[in-house]
Amino acid sequence: MKQSAAFFEKKNTIEVARDLLGTILVHDTGRHCYKGIIVETEAYLGGLDQAAHSYTNRRTKRTEIMFGKPGGIYMYQMHQQVLLNFITMEEGIPEAVLIRAIEPLTELSTMQENRAGKGGLELTNGPGKLTQAFEFKISDYGKTLFDSNIWLETGKPPKQIDASPRIGVPRKGLATYYPLRFTVHGNPYLSGKKQLIRSDHGF
Repeated sequence: MKQSAAFFEKKNTIEVARDLLGTILVHDTGRHCYKGIIVETEAYLGGLDQAAHSYTNRRTKRTEIMFGKPGGIYMYQMHQQVLLNFITMEEGIPEAVLIRAIEPLTELSTMQENRAGKGGLELTNGPGKLTQAFEFKISDYGKTLFDSNIWLETGKPPKQIDASPRIGVPRKGLATYYPLRFTVHGNPYLSGKKQLIRSDHGF
Protein backbone atom coordinates (compact mmCIF):
# COMPACT_ATOMS: atom_id res chain seq x y z
CA MET A 1 0.00 0.00 0.00
CA LYS A 2 1.32 3.47 -0.90
CA GLN A 3 2.09 5.83 1.92
CA SER A 4 0.02 9.02 1.75
CA ALA A 5 0.86 12.53 2.94
CA ALA A 6 -0.54 11.48 6.32
CA PHE A 7 2.76 9.62 6.91
CA PHE A 8 4.39 12.98 7.70
CA GLU A 9 1.59 14.51 9.74
CA LYS A 10 2.11 15.31 13.42
CA LYS A 11 5.70 14.07 13.34
CA ASN A 12 8.98 15.85 13.76
CA THR A 13 11.98 15.08 11.56
CA ILE A 14 13.52 12.64 14.01
CA GLU A 15 10.28 10.67 14.18
CA VAL A 16 10.07 10.58 10.38
CA ALA A 17 13.68 9.36 10.14
CA ARG A 18 12.87 6.49 12.50
CA ASP A 19 9.50 5.68 10.93
CA LEU A 20 11.03 5.47 7.45
CA LEU A 21 12.99 2.41 8.59
CA GLY A 22 11.21 -0.67 7.31
CA THR A 23 9.20 1.18 4.67
CA ILE A 24 9.68 0.22 1.02
CA LEU A 25 11.12 2.75 -1.41
CA VAL A 26 9.93 2.39 -5.02
CA HIS A 27 11.30 3.95 -8.21
CA ASP A 28 9.44 3.08 -11.40
CA THR A 29 11.49 4.24 -14.39
CA GLY A 30 9.07 2.80 -16.94
CA ARG A 31 11.56 0.09 -17.85
CA HIS A 32 12.33 -1.13 -14.35
CA CYS A 33 10.51 -0.96 -11.03
CA TYR A 34 13.09 -0.88 -8.27
CA LYS A 35 12.04 -1.67 -4.72
CA GLY A 36 13.95 -1.89 -1.47
CA ILE A 37 13.55 -1.65 2.30
CA ILE A 38 14.93 1.50 3.90
CA VAL A 39 17.37 0.38 6.62
CA GLU A 40 19.37 3.52 7.39
CA THR A 41 18.48 7.21 7.59
CA GLU A 42 19.90 10.47 8.90
CA ALA A 43 17.90 13.42 10.17
CA TYR A 44 18.93 17.01 9.37
CA LEU A 45 17.30 19.67 11.52
CA GLY A 46 17.46 22.80 9.40
CA GLY A 47 18.21 26.21 10.80
CA LEU A 48 19.72 25.07 14.10
CA ASP A 49 21.69 22.12 12.69
CA GLN A 50 25.18 23.12 11.60
CA ALA A 51 25.45 19.98 9.45
CA ALA A 52 22.32 20.81 7.43
CA HIS A 53 22.48 22.56 4.06
CA SER A 54 19.77 24.89 5.39
CA TYR A 55 21.69 25.85 8.54
CA THR A 56 20.70 29.38 9.65
CA ASN A 57 17.72 28.96 7.28
CA ARG A 58 20.03 29.50 4.33
CA ARG A 59 17.87 29.66 1.22
CA THR A 60 19.60 29.03 -2.12
CA LYS A 61 18.69 27.54 -5.46
CA ARG A 62 19.82 24.16 -4.13
CA THR A 63 18.00 24.33 -0.80
CA GLU A 64 14.77 25.91 -2.05
CA ILE A 65 12.92 22.57 -2.05
CA MET A 66 13.71 22.19 1.66
CA PHE A 67 11.34 25.07 2.42
CA GLY A 68 8.49 23.28 0.65
CA LYS A 69 5.90 20.74 1.72
CA PRO A 70 6.70 17.41 3.41
CA GLY A 71 7.25 14.57 0.97
CA GLY A 72 9.23 16.71 -1.43
CA ILE A 73 12.34 15.08 -2.91
CA TYR A 74 15.66 16.86 -2.38
CA MET A 75 18.43 15.52 -4.60
CA TYR A 76 21.92 16.96 -4.41
CA GLN A 77 25.27 16.01 -5.85
CA MET A 78 28.35 15.06 -3.87
CA HIS A 79 31.55 13.47 -5.17
CA GLN A 80 29.96 12.73 -8.58
CA GLN A 81 27.04 10.96 -6.90
CA VAL A 82 23.52 12.13 -6.18
CA LEU A 83 21.97 11.69 -2.74
CA LEU A 84 18.28 11.20 -1.94
CA ASN A 85 16.48 13.17 0.77
CA PHE A 86 12.84 13.66 1.77
CA ILE A 87 11.48 16.93 3.12
CA THR A 88 9.81 16.32 6.46
CA MET A 89 8.23 19.43 7.97
CA GLU A 90 5.57 21.99 7.09
CA GLU A 91 6.35 24.70 4.56
CA GLY A 92 9.00 27.14 5.71
CA ILE A 93 10.78 24.71 8.06
CA PRO A 94 13.77 23.38 6.04
CA GLU A 95 14.37 19.95 7.52
CA ALA A 96 14.98 16.65 5.74
CA VAL A 97 15.96 13.00 6.03
CA LEU A 98 18.78 11.48 4.03
CA ILE A 99 18.28 7.90 2.86
CA ARG A 100 21.62 6.21 3.54
CA ALA A 101 21.05 2.51 2.85
CA ILE A 102 18.49 0.11 1.44
CA GLU A 103 18.00 -3.64 1.40
CA PRO A 104 17.10 -4.36 -2.26
CA LEU A 105 14.04 -6.43 -3.13
CA THR A 106 13.60 -6.33 -6.92
CA GLU A 107 15.63 -5.89 -10.12
CA LEU A 108 18.83 -7.09 -8.46
CA SER A 109 20.53 -8.05 -11.71
CA THR A 110 19.75 -4.65 -13.24
CA MET A 111 20.97 -2.93 -10.09
CA GLN A 112 24.24 -4.80 -10.44
CA GLU A 113 24.57 -3.55 -14.02
CA ASN A 114 23.86 -0.03 -12.81
CA ARG A 115 26.59 -0.47 -10.21
CA ALA A 116 29.16 -1.47 -12.85
CA GLY A 117 29.06 -5.13 -11.85
CA LYS A 118 29.22 -4.66 -8.08
CA GLY A 119 26.77 -6.96 -6.33
CA GLY A 120 25.89 -8.37 -2.95
CA LEU A 121 25.95 -5.89 -0.09
CA GLU A 122 27.76 -3.39 -2.33
CA LEU A 123 24.56 -2.84 -4.30
CA THR A 124 22.88 -0.40 -1.94
CA ASN A 125 24.89 -0.09 1.30
CA GLY A 126 25.52 3.62 0.96
CA PRO A 127 23.67 6.78 -0.10
CA GLY A 128 25.46 7.15 -3.44
CA LYS A 129 25.38 3.42 -4.14
CA LEU A 130 21.63 3.14 -3.68
CA THR A 131 20.87 6.09 -5.95
CA GLN A 132 23.09 4.61 -8.65
CA ALA A 133 21.47 1.19 -8.27
CA PHE A 134 17.94 2.65 -8.35
CA GLU A 135 18.72 5.02 -11.27
CA PHE A 136 17.93 8.16 -9.33
CA LYS A 137 19.04 11.36 -11.09
CA ILE A 138 19.58 14.96 -10.09
CA SER A 139 16.55 15.69 -12.29
CA ASP A 140 14.38 13.97 -9.64
CA TYR A 141 14.87 17.10 -7.52
CA GLY A 142 11.52 18.71 -6.81
CA LYS A 143 9.33 15.64 -7.31
CA THR A 144 7.13 14.46 -4.46
CA LEU A 145 6.43 11.04 -2.99
CA PHE A 146 2.72 11.43 -3.71
CA ASP A 147 2.42 12.27 -7.40
CA SER A 148 5.53 10.98 -9.16
CA ASN A 149 7.28 7.77 -10.15
CA ILE A 150 8.96 7.67 -6.73
CA TRP A 151 6.93 6.64 -3.69
CA LEU A 152 6.89 4.77 -0.40
CA GLU A 153 4.98 1.60 0.43
CA THR A 154 4.05 0.24 3.82
CA GLY A 155 6.58 -2.22 5.16
CA LYS A 156 7.34 -4.02 8.40
CA PRO A 157 8.67 -1.87 11.27
CA PRO A 158 12.02 -3.11 12.60
CA LYS A 159 12.15 -4.80 15.98
CA GLN A 160 15.16 -2.76 17.06
CA ILE A 161 16.45 0.65 15.98
CA ASP A 162 19.94 1.92 16.77
CA ALA A 163 20.99 5.57 16.95
CA SER A 164 24.49 6.94 16.38
CA PRO A 165 26.22 10.10 15.12
CA ARG A 166 25.82 10.91 11.46
CA ILE A 167 28.51 9.94 8.96
CA GLY A 168 30.64 12.42 7.06
CA VAL A 169 29.87 15.62 9.00
CA PRO A 170 33.18 16.52 10.71
CA ARG A 171 33.95 19.97 12.13
CA LYS A 172 30.29 20.93 12.54
CA GLY A 173 30.51 21.76 16.23
CA LEU A 174 28.12 19.87 18.47
CA ALA A 175 26.13 18.83 15.39
CA THR A 176 28.92 16.41 14.51
CA TYR A 177 27.97 14.35 17.55
CA TYR A 178 24.17 14.48 17.37
CA PRO A 179 22.82 10.87 17.41
CA LEU A 180 20.67 11.43 14.32
CA ARG A 181 21.67 8.40 12.26
CA PHE A 182 19.07 5.65 12.62
CA THR A 183 19.65 2.06 11.55
CA VAL A 184 17.85 -1.28 11.57
CA HIS A 185 19.80 -3.26 14.13
CA GLY A 186 22.00 -5.93 12.57
CA ASN A 187 20.99 -5.32 8.96
CA PRO A 188 23.88 -6.26 6.64
CA TYR A 189 23.25 -3.40 4.20
CA LEU A 190 24.20 -0.61 6.62
CA SER A 191 26.64 1.88 5.16
CA GLY A 192 29.25 2.07 7.86
CA LYS A 193 30.04 1.83 11.54
CA LYS A 194 29.61 4.53 14.14
CA GLN A 195 29.73 4.25 17.89
CA LEU A 196 26.29 3.24 19.13
CA ILE A 197 24.62 5.86 21.31
CA ARG A 198 21.25 4.27 21.89
CA SER A 199 19.41 1.10 20.96
CA ASP A 200 15.63 0.97 21.21
CA HIS A 201 13.65 -2.26 21.24
CA GLY A 202 10.08 -2.93 20.29
CA PHE A 203 9.68 -0.56 17.35
